[in-house]
Amino acid sequence: MKQNNLAKLLGIALVVAIVATGVFYGLFVNKLSSSTGSGKMVVVALKPIPAGTVLSEKDVQSMPWPAEQTPTGAFASAPQVVGHTVLEPLTQGEPVLETRLASSGAGGGSGVPTGMRAVSVHVSDSSGVLAQLAPGQKVDVQVLVTRKLASGEPQLRTILEGARVLSVNPQLEQTSQGFNLPGVTLLTNPADADVLALADSGGRVRLAMRNPLDNTTRPRTALTLDTILRGSSAPKSEE
Repeated sequence: MKQNNLAKLLGIALVVAIVATGVFYGLFVNKLSSSTGSGKMVVVALKPIPAGTVLSEKDVQSMPWPAEQTPTGAFASAPQVVGHTVLEPLTQGEPVLETRLASSGAGGGSGVPTGMRAVSVHVSDSSGVLAQLAPGQKVDVQVLVTRKLASGEPQLRTILEGARVLSVNPQLEQTSQGFNLPGVTLLTNPADADVLALADSGGRVRLAMRNPLDNTTRPRTALTLDTILRGSSAPKSEE
């Protein structure tokens, strides 16, 4: 008799356990479904991706993402980003956004967004900076002009600030002035592209590396040796 009662109790306990498991599983699935919204997919980086990388299928994957938390400019499938160039570094698991790529349209793999220009300049006296430069970093561009001024002194001026580096070519190549110098390709707007081209053809270009998060600017005034030696805090304007 006792054995029959024990068997019944075990049977009841088993049924209760099965029911409880089913209820828990149903609640868990519903919670999981709600957390991923309506099946929204977002393309994320599979690994850390440096700036300048042309994305391939091995770099990204699509994964479920909460609909209410989907970032603006996200992509739903990997083919949408394959072949495009990364403008800013991506961390593992980070969504790939339209603003982080060179372009979402035709020619996106070139690394040049619409309305921007890529300009190569030959740099001198910047070997230490070049050794640390990588695509995505920012530099200030200085130009040393040795043309004859009223004072007879060479003149230095910062002509561009916060320019983004697209590529670095440490190989020496001959410039229009007859020097053998390494080259750096910078991303800039059309007006500054003209300034860089003129500086590259008529002056000695130097680079100063800056923090990628530093967006500060200052007045672009000319500087001479006389200004430095006199200890002036207000450099002379370009003549």
